[in-house]
Amino acid sequence: MEDLAVLPRRRFLNWFLGTSFGALVASVLYPVIRFASPPRIPEATTSQVEAGDVSDPLLMAKGFKIIRFGAEPVILLKVTDAEYRAFSATCTHLDCIVGFQKDRSRIFCNCHGGAYDLNGRNVSGPPPRPLTAFKVNLLAKGSEPAKIVVSRA
Repeated sequence: MEDLAVLPRRRFLNWFLGTSFGALVASVLYPVIRFASPPRIPEATTSQVEAGDVSDPLLMAKGFKIIRFGAEPVILLKVTDAEYRAFSATCTHLDCIVGFQKDRSRIFCNCHGGAYDLNGRNVSGPPPRPLTAFKVNLLAKGSEPAKIVVSRA
């Protein structure tokens, strides 16, 4: 005849091992499922953003400025005194942030050496497609410097 103390102990050990195994399976599967499912990021409802004025010191000195367009970074270029262009600031290769090389008149990605011309077209390196273009408008009010407004093209 079995000892009465063995049955509750055995039942407890079975429960403990089953629960531990279930917790192990859950702790392995949860991160895998979270990794496989895309994050829920709301689409930006921004249709345009003010990027400052034409006398912005950063824009004057470097010839470019990175601005936020909702959740997306945008590079604003000063091509000439009267011409400005804007493109998505994320490289189409691996989503690195691009910069502007004023002396070489090109948009450049430091991650893997990708280069784009001043129209956003990929001209060298690994980027597979051009940068997304944005529309740039200058809004003048009286004697104040013109405001730069970037909107979706």
